[in-house]
Amino acid sequence: MTKIIGLTGGIGSGKTTLANYIASKGIPVYIADNEAKKLFESSKVIDELIATFGETINDENGINKEKLSKLVFDFPEKLKQLNEIIHPKVAEHFKKWLNSNQNHPIVVKEAAILFESGAFKDCDIIITIIAPEKTRIQRVIDRDKTSEELVKRRIQNQWSDEQKIALSTYVVLNENLIEAKKQIDAIIVEILAS
Repeated sequence: MTKIIGLTGGIGSGKTTLANYIASKGIPVYIADNEAKKLFESSKVIDELIATFGETINDENGINKEKLSKLVFDFPEKLKQLNEIIHPKVAEHFKKWLNSNQNHPIVVKEAAILFESGAFKDCDIIITIIAPEKTRIQRVIDRDKTSEELVKRRIQNQWSDEQKIALSTYVVLNENLIEAKKQIDAIIVEILAS
């Protein structure tokens, strides 16, 4: 039976970089955030979001993700509402994806909020990627051209590394990408051998 490896980590930890590295080895990897972004193009989801958050989040290009982010990230209740719209649909899509990848011994589900969404319960093994907060903040500032304050607010809306580590099978420190890849390689060998 296919083992599901949950791969998670806080914003800026490098989890997507490492997920792409795993995929380069021929292991199927599901990037939950990519699927969530695609949902914003669905008219049914757009209607639900407008009904929940108001017309101000909609413009000529569809849902304005920047406006929506500003609306939800400072208000845990609004963030919960957004997650209740998006995450069941991502979970449903993942089940279909998993069915089409049953011929592989392992698959990876990469999700920023694997724990917060409850998706970790469907995983056989969990790998959490960690990095020093200062490093994470700088990576996100460089990647998203955003402010330190905004990154810190996003970090506060996610579980802490300590909370994630407590429920993880493996923890990978990603301060140095070459070393992090070596840790991933060793973990995959161990999982495939078990």
